[in-house]
Amino acid sequence: MQVPLAERLRPNTLDELVGQEHLTGKGSILRKAIEQGKIPSMILWGPPGVGKTTIANIIAHALKIPFYQLSAISAGVKDVREVIDHAKKLHHAILFIDEIHRFSKSQQDALLGAVEKGIITLIGATTENPSFEVISALLSRCQVYVLKPLDEEDLKALIQHALEKDETLSQLNIKVAETTALINISGGDARKLLNLLELVCDSLEEGGEARKELVITDKLVMDIAQKRIAIYDKQGEQHYDIISAFIKSIRGSDPNAGLYWLARMIEGGEDVKFIARRLLILASEDIGNANPTALVMANTCFDAVNKIGYPESALILSQCVTYLASSPKSNSSTIGIGAAQEAVRRYGDLPVPLHIRNAPTRLMKDLDYGKGYQYSHNYENNFSQQEYLPAEISGSVFYEPGQNAREEELRKFLKLLWKDKYKY
Repeated sequence: MQVPLAERLRPNTLDELVGQEHLTGKGSILRKAIEQGKIPSMILWGPPGVGKTTIANIIAHALKIPFYQLSAISAGVKDVREVIDHAKKLHHAILFIDEIHRFSKSQQDALLGAVEKGIITLIGATTENPSFEVISALLSRCQVYVLKPLDEEDLKALIQHALEKDETLSQLNIKVAETTALINISGGDARKLLNLLELVCDSLEEGGEARKELVITDKLVMDIAQKRIAIYDKQGEQHYDIISAFIKSIRGSDPNAGLYWLARMIEGGEDVKFIARRLLILASEDIGNANPTALVMANTCFDAVNKIGYPESALILSQCVTYLASSPKSNSSTIGIGAAQEAVRRYGDLPVPLHIRNAPTRLMKDLDYGKGYQYSHNYENNFSQQEYLPAEISGSVFYEPGQNAREEELRKFLKLLWKDKYKY
């Protein structure tokens, strides 16, 4: 059986790795650790096909330390303990766990002692936010490195590298006339890109003559991709395409499409918590103050499906999806926190105005901490127009109420209160 193209071209050194310069480029933190031969236990967090498994293999190859690999999809506590027993005999080993977010709490607990004592150096790979999916005791013992999706130039370089360096493809007379379809379908996933490229090249080879120039076009790629689209697979390439379609359908106020993509995930066996967590995020990100009840509904949905599970959770998810999709939309809070964070990055840690500082001690009071603060409830309408922002950014408007009935009410209220300071 032929090894897939993505596996044939897997890099063996950091210099061969495409992308992730912030982690593996010259002078980067991870490269320094590898060069010094002292790597910490770590969690590699990023989307599929950006180099998590490759980096783990490169580390093992560079450090020449015994290397064990487990998949959280199929491994259990027994497998973890067997690796730890082997590592004890060897005095030290690297354990790479792919999809570590799929390990249960008991499975993750089994790793703690060995990681803490240095029996194993753990490298975990996850596509999910480790803050939610990795237990805090284990997370505190690991460095978290965030991997980024590959950009267009990275993906084009991979295509060219594959056609020139792969023993099979380099024998074919292939010209890439257009790359848009290859890049768009891959979505920044190198493995998906290379597997699709191989599929297209195989198709060309079957229909062409060996000496004839074979041309890859966007139309050809789309035709082949559409014929070979598989059913939903929560461990496969369509995972992120389906959840993207799901979220965008709800954001676009289409409950019918929302239900269709929900059904695709349910029928594919998607984790009920994964779906409910995305709805919880959407309730704030895309609805927010246009309908504050949306967050309550999504939170209740999350709690309920955790208690009930499938198949009944399908009903609860359906109710939440149709409610969120049918709700007025606003991303004002999302834009607001983004603008506020940008101000923090731009101006740094500006001092808190003295009158709103905490003054728990006599010394702080003597230094005028809290002096002049006006307790809002002592004033008419429970409001006193005083300064709450640092002087350098006084008057900055981060939250701009959206154009919907609920937030128009908020706008009128804020405008009445702050007419002399903020422009609403």
